[in-house]
Amino acid sequence: MSVETTLDIAAIRARFPILAQTENGQPLVYLDSGATTQKPDTVIEAVRDYYRHDNANVHRGVYALSERATEAYEGARDQLRDFIHAPSRKELVFVRGATEAINLVAQSYGRAFLQPGDEVLITELEHHSNIVPWQFLREQIGIKLVVVPINERGEVPLADFEAALSDRTRLVAISHMSNALGTINDVTAMARLAKEKGAKVLVDGAQAIAHLPVDVQAIGCDFYVFSGHKMYGPTGIGVLWAREALLEQMPPYQGGGDMIHTVTFEKTEYNELPYKFEAGTPNIAGVVGLGAAVRFMQSLDRAAIEAYERELLDYATEQLQNLPGLVIIGQARHKAAVISFKIEGAHPHDLATLMDQDGIAVRASHHCAQPVMQKFQVPATVRASFGVYNTFDDVDRLVASVQEALDMLV
Repeated sequence: MSVETTLDIAAIRARFPILAQTENGQPLVYLDSGATTQKPDTVIEAVRDYYRHDNANVHRGVYALSERATEAYEGARDQLRDFIHAPSRKELVFVRGATEAINLVAQSYGRAFLQPGDEVLITELEHHSNIVPWQFLREQIGIKLVVVPINERGEVPLADFEAALSDRTRLVAISHMSNALGTINDVTAMARLAKEKGAKVLVDGAQAIAHLPVDVQAIGCDFYVFSGHKMYGPTGIGVLWAREALLEQMPPYQGGGDMIHTVTFEKTEYNELPYKFEAGTPNIAGVVGLGAAVRFMQSLDRAAIEAYERELLDYATEQLQNLPGLVIIGQARHKAAVISFKIEGAHPHDLATLMDQDGIAVRASHHCAQPVMQKFQVPATVRASFGVYNTFDDVDRLVASVQEALDMLV
């Protein structure tokens, strides 16, 4: 099947070297972009060229290598500011990924400004990275963790979300898009309701950043976090966006070099934003690669990407539902790029292992979202998650491989 699109999918695929290889003698079909996306040639080249030509520490040298490294590092921050429509470059803090960003907010903002009995509201959809840090905070200072349930479609009903808010709600931490089910939350409406209660809002955008346009000002949140490797960039790098006024009030998360202005044995004065939160030598190559990933995404028609991935998801859903015994877990009315499914009598790990023999890379696990699995009473699912490089032929091969595995297992 094909679909009308302004995107040249063949040309896009050609920019991802790994997609040209074979696995187990079969052309690779990569359907695990929810775990990590593959990297285009320009990202790989940017990281390579940094190490080959500009490798030096940032902010500290007056020699040419250091100046070029600093220019690339800070240039990426400016690109990311524009990418998510942030008001100021001071509001973007480089971290290892969305996980570290959430932990930073929990340990810096949470421990400084929350009190025993204050409520942090999350949902049943959350990744472990947006659950465990708040459990740490509950153990450390005695906050109350409030969980909004999801319905049988894998959605967070807005009425249930509003009902869970209270006068003690101080922080709401919600995913923009579920990694396990693909559900897209109405984070703008959720942020508005939370603000009416005086709560701060953190949005986990790790999954959404590659599939949806992100405008932090339009959303109305206070914190937005994401990882580079989920948006065609390198691993080990991510971003915390936070309102400047909040970052000014928050204490540093870590101490060390570059986050200081002056140090004596009696006292330390901290650096200005965002460097107050960037202790030590940063992942410079990762930032350079992330800047290249932003340029790659901006070179494409984002609306066309969203429409194409929607067609791909609809086609895959239709084809998989025709297979006997296959049940799609999570059928939210507003979802993107992810299909999780189970088949009675076939363990997800067995399915994924057999599919690997056909060169099909899918994920079989709880997807670091065990409460979601518990909700649907399954130990795990098979998850196919798409990127801009996937095709309708990939879907056809996925469906044929599942059918072949079914013939063997059921």
